[in-house]
Amino acid sequence: MPRLISEVTEIVTGLGMLGFGSLDEALVERPAPMVDLDDTTWERLREAWAGGLHRAEFHAAFLNGAAFLAARDGLRGRMPEVIEWRGPTRSVGDDTTPVDLRVDHVFLVSCKYLSRILGNVSPASLFERALTSGTARGRDPDWYHQVAAAEYQQLYATVVREKELADLPMRASDLGTADRQVLKGALVRPARSTPMEGAATLLGGEVEGRVSADGLIEAAYLELCHAVSAASAERWALAVPTLAHRRAMLWRLLRIGAAPYFVLGSQPGASLRLRVATPWDWQRRFELRAFDILPGSRSQPTVDWLATVRSLDDRRTVQVRGHVEIRWSHGRFGGPPEAKVYLDTPHHEVPGYIPLV
Repeated sequence: MPRLISEVTEIVTGLGMLGFGSLDEALVERPAPMVDLDDTTWERLREAWAGGLHRAEFHAAFLNGAAFLAARDGLRGRMPEVIEWRGPTRSVGDDTTPVDLRVDHVFLVSCKYLSRILGNVSPASLFERALTSGTARGRDPDWYHQVAAAEYQQLYATVVREKELADLPMRASDLGTADRQVLKGALVRPARSTPMEGAATLLGGEVEGRVSADGLIEAAYLELCHAVSAASAERWALAVPTLAHRRAMLWRLLRIGAAPYFVLGSQPGASLRLRVATPWDWQRRFELRAFDILPGSRSQPTVDWLATVRSLDDRRTVQVRGHVEIRWSHGRFGGPPEAKVYLDTPHHEVPGYIPLV
């Protein structure tokens, strides 16, 4: 289902740029300018529209494409000759520009619908390499074991003991793929249950033991959260020691790169239509005053970041807030930890994100 929604938001944004009067008209047959779009995907899109699926996304994407066609910053009413769709293809090399569509080989467009996620990378690439290279997940050592080995081992030992998983290795660092599947299964709770649910109505030592076991595991997990959050924040701060380093870091976090591009999508209660500046543009209009990094206090490992930026035009100061969630991919113990970067400030309030006109 997520794949279909992505296809709807991205492809229909492109259709909206082609001057059709309605979605029904646009979906009669595949337009010649839409390249890199296979027959199977096109038919899946048409069937979704005919079946009434994702109607809100269809309409929002179509209107965003039409707005880009008319915009002075965009196509200025000129019909595009080629719209290339990236689809599920990954970025090539070190390119991190979040491009979904390329129009006439020049206009780069990112389609972002109700998403606050700026990136999803390996923790080491963010906290040690400051996103300068090697952003892919899975190539670095296990981050939890790297920065909080004692707390990680304590959590693992608690799970093995309380869930009676005696056949697993003694140390968390020795876990294999099959072992992780066993752990993941043992930690899955029944639907709509919590560690304390039912304790007031069910009697007997077995229930008390189960509740106690879950409580011990959660306590060990919280210790891991605190340790990973503190260590990650410390390493990130060391990786960007000066304000110049932190300004470059902010640009990479916000996906501000050498080439300008456009964001077409939606945010809660409104459309999202932006032009993203380059570092050259940003430096002429803004000044970074501070970039603060602090351990988070959520129920999973997190790091909070806060950029204080002053406008060079009116000297007004604004703050851009975000956070990073450091969590296992595919559930607890299921895969290597990943760092998911979130923007907490609304997009249209971020310096360098310029409303489309």
